[in-house]
Amino acid sequence: MMKLLNIFMIILVTLFFLSIYQYYSSNKNAELKSYNRNNINEIIKTKISNLPILNDDTNNVIEFNDGYSNIKKKEKQRGFWDLLKTQ
Repeated sequence: MMKLLNIFMIILVTLFFLSIYQYYSSNKNAELKSYNRNNINEIIKTKISNLPILNDDTNNVIEFNDGYSNIKKKEKQRGFWDLLKTQ
């Protein structure tokens, strides 16, 4: 029973890979790739022409936060290098 199942699975996998190879090596797929490669600039122009232009509304939005320097002053000093000093 297991041998029959193994043979069936091998046939399925082989058919799957053969069908993929047949599609990618077909003339239809080759012509489509060639058409897209030759006309990529026109395709990009048509896609870009429909994009909306957004207005810039970011004036005076960024404010400098000086809170970091206040936090740094409150932190306890680390004494790692003090451990290595000889007295």
